Amino acid sequence: MEWTNLIKLLNLLCSGALTSIQLFCYTLLFSLPLGLAVALGRMSKRPYIRGPIKFYILIMRGTPLLLQIIFVYFAPSFMMPEGFRINLDRFVAAVIAFSLNYAAYFAEIYRGGIESIPQGQYEAAAVLGFTKSQTFFRIILPQVIKRILPPISNEVITLVKDTALIQVLGISELFRVAKNESSRLFSTLPLFVAGLFYLAMNWVVTRVFHLAEKKLSYYK
Repeated sequence: MEWTNLIKLLNLLCSGALTSIQLFCYTLLFSLPLGLAVALGRMSKRPYIRGPIKFYILIMRGTPLLLQIIFVYFAPSFMMPEGFRINLDRFVAAVIAFSLNYAAYFAEIYRGGIESIPQGQYEAAAVLGFTKSQTFFRIILPQVIKRILPPISNEVITLVKDTALIQVLGISELFRVAKNESSRLFSTLPLFVAGLFYLAMNWVVTRVFHLAEKKLSYYK
């Protein structure tokens, strides 16, 4: 492959990678706090809160993300009554589907971390005069974050690779661009280079979580 063609290929792949990174960032931005809210609802003692949230988690974890992407994009325009139909932007639909899906997984990770904290810490905080919110955000949550970093990092690494699924909506993300170029050039080189892009992105993610774990290592 000539250098000019190689440079053109890298430019196209960088453009596709930028779309993948945008989806990745937006998904984390919305799904991490939403996952915490879902986890607290899942642990609620009120059945009318806990029940629907358990059903939501079951749906999100029990059906393919690919199907959820298609549903979020097409449902508002085909299932809503006439006059209430919404035509979502494809990228917006992808962000919604990814955020809802990953929030369900993060919620179960949060729940496991919260429930792993000994009850004695809540009682000690109450004796010291801390409110429930102060206890949770100042004492419990920092320890939970330390404990859930490894499983969270696994989900985040999976998210990097799952961004390829939005090609089902015709969005030119990294893998779709590589596949199109591979077909055009009759070469597997674009797919190989795309694999290196994914590897590089996951290396960055792994490094960030490694540094975060070291920073929080004082929680034993």
